[in-house]
Amino acid sequence: MTAVLEAISVWAIPVVVALVCFYAICKKVPVYSVFTEGAKEGFSTAIMIIPYLVAMLCAIGMFRASGAMDWLCDALSPVTNLIGMPSEVLPMAIMRSFSGGGAEGMMAELLETFGTQSQIGRIASVALGSTETTFYVVAVYFGSVGISNTRHSIAAGLLGDLASLLASVFIVNIMWF
Repeated sequence: MTAVLEAISVWAIPVVVALVCFYAICKKVPVYSVFTEGAKEGFSTAIMIIPYLVAMLCAIGMFRASGAMDWLCDALSPVTNLIGMPSEVLPMAIMRSFSGGGAEGMMAELLETFGTQSQIGRIASVALGSTETTFYVVAVYFGSVGISNTRHSIAAGLLGDLASLLASVFIVNIMWF
């Protein structure tokens, strides 16, 4: 099973890129000019989202520096113990909803401390790959296109993150422990 997954992971992106290019060529789409036009639009979008990105990163820094992250993890650790999730994974899981880069840094720290083959390392890795940066998406992408009424987007995104986290804990505990 591992060998099959490794083969798929090595070839998935090159095959998809080749198929998209092949399809575009068959449809007589000028691939290079369409690509460069998209890159121009992407650059202008990147310039537009900088203020939202700075605000989000500032909020994350204040959340961590204030001690609120530690307080929240301590308060939730009895619940994490009940579901089989080591409390060391919780800060990374919380940070994932705010920042992908911040969560990756926290996961790297977990992997360095506990190892890649540990329960903590595996749960952190699976959770990082299956959850989303909900608040980042709302702040940056919704803000860049002028959506101010997010309505149920945050609640739905956080419920999806929670479901993914619980599934990660459940699957890792079944497969390896």
